[in-house]
Amino acid sequence: MRIHLIAMGGAVMHNLALALQKIGHFVTGSDDEIYNPAKDRLEKAGLLPEKFGWYPEKITPDLDLAILGMHARADNPELLKAQEIGVRVMSFPEFIFKQSKDKKRIVIAGSHGKTTTTSMIMHVLRNVGVDFDYLVGAQLEGFDTMVRLSDAPIMVIEGDEYLSSPIDQRPKFLHYRPHVAVITGVAWDHINVFPTYEEYCRQFELLTQNMEAEGNLFYYGPDNDLTDIVNRSKSEIYATSYTAFPHKIINGETIVRTSGNDVFKLKIFGDHNLANLTAAKLVCQTIGIGERAFWKAIQTFTGAAKRLQSLVSSDSFSAWLDFAHAPSKAKATVEAVSKLHPERRLIACLELHTFSSLNKDFLPLYKGSLDPADVATVFYSPHTLEMKKMQPVAPAEIQAAFGKTGLQVFTERADLEAFIKQQDLENANLLLMSSGNFGGMDIPAFVKSLTS
Repeated sequence: MRIHLIAMGGAVMHNLALALQKIGHFVTGSDDEIYNPAKDRLEKAGLLPEKFGWYPEKITPDLDLAILGMHARADNPELLKAQEIGVRVMSFPEFIFKQSKDKKRIVIAGSHGKTTTTSMIMHVLRNVGVDFDYLVGAQLEGFDTMVRLSDAPIMVIEGDEYLSSPIDQRPKFLHYRPHVAVITGVAWDHINVFPTYEEYCRQFELLTQNMEAEGNLFYYGPDNDLTDIVNRSKSEIYATSYTAFPHKIINGETIVRTSGNDVFKLKIFGDHNLANLTAAKLVCQTIGIGERAFWKAIQTFTGAAKRLQSLVSSDSFSAWLDFAHAPSKAKATVEAVSKLHPERRLIACLELHTFSSLNKDFLPLYKGSLDPADVATVFYSPHTLEMKKMQPVAPAEIQAAFGKTGLQVFTERADLEAFIKQQDLENANLLLMSSGNFGGMDIPAFVKSLTS
């Protein structure tokens, strides 16, 4: 097929382009900006557009399909040309469903933990030799791309609740019709799309109703709102709740004891990650993976990129990078790191970068999220607010919303870096949390400078 990707520079879209090329399709694409690592990866594959921008002349009648990314707008010139001449247009989740309609579809959804849970399942399947396709929201160790398409009988999909495309306003996960699904929890996010918590929760109820008949749903039981969502569902599915797998932390290591009385050391930590592990274990059981095989594989799982990613570790100082940006994510991550080494001071740095996190009506949801930290900072860029065409936010408003005594708020990267360098890092941990990069910080280089 001849396939053109409109807005191909995104994390999933450029990986989809690589996956399509790998299975023999003729692939082209456009975007008005493409950054690394997408830029270098597309260039190496010969897929990088010669010029950035939108070029309607690329849309010709011999195209079989145009796949539309969320970064494009509804008035995108290439989209308008495709609609004008009758080229078929799909969002990428719609396309993924078409590619997986004859497969067993496993979909991992939830406001937090879905990338990690998806990654755990993929790690185990690969280690036990199961052939599967996948779509995941982060680059994983041992996997060349974030998307794989083949004739495998199973597809593992990270199911995002955000909109599918500028002309397809359904959440992505409503396309997938899972046979097996996980919902890790619900915590209000994407306030620009779902202006009320009730409307946000409604999307997960629709997901349960969109499952294949007699499908298996695993959901995080301690989440009362999620339990209510599942109880309201009238779908003919089998719903099972789960909790965090019992574990102990000994000398900074997570230890579990299985039902067979075997003891394993894990490379992950935190109650939220042990809940993700339980979900992954339940999913793997549905496709015939035994308990011993699961535990043997999962003990080598180190996590997904930017999901409590270890940047440096020594006897007296450790640093992590986490994708946490929503209140529930930040709270779970700070608690996990504080419990791992309770004898160390915890310096927690959170960047407010998303539309929701910078919205004045949403900010109060962060109250208490940084409380376990000994030193807490929040960073945000006034330029980001301008680019998103949002109202200015004052540091005092952020301090009031978080309610953390001594919270430091920074709007300049250099000031944040200087503050961290002034801290006593002996017998301390540093936690950096963001879906961005703290105003252009070279995070690995900065952390390395702290220990040199």
